[in-house]
Amino acid sequence: MSALYNFINHYHWSLANGSLAKKHLGLLSCLIVFISVIASSAQAAPCFDNPKSAYKYLLAQEKSETQARVQATVNINRATEGELVSLNGIGSSKAQEIILYREMFGDFKEVDELAKVKGIGAKTIEKNRARMRVGN
Repeated sequence: MSALYNFINHYHWSLANGSLAKKHLGLLSCLIVFISVIASSAQAAPCFDNPKSAYKYLLAQEKSETQARVQATVNINRATEGELVSLNGIGSSKAQEIILYREMFGDFKEVDELAKVKGIGAKTIEKNRARMRVGN
């Protein structure tokens, strides 16, 4: 997505300096948003008459995707490293420790058992308690 933002900003700058015709700007904005939406989902993309509107739309889309990730519950017995790092205070190395622990000792019976994993403390568990689960 950041490549698209850079692309929009480059053409916005070009327009401000007079090197890009205004008649092409609306088409360019529509094309950029269309490509980004197609890349992330199968929904139809709106067209915009200026790059600022397209940029705001892309920021709103990214924010809603981030919020959805943050609100999703994570089954700590089945989660991948990518899912585990979505938890607050869990980076790649801690996620790998969690996966290694459950491979060696089996599934967690309750969320509090996560404290047995090296680098995971009670504060991290409390911050994420509402988002973690051990069963289906």
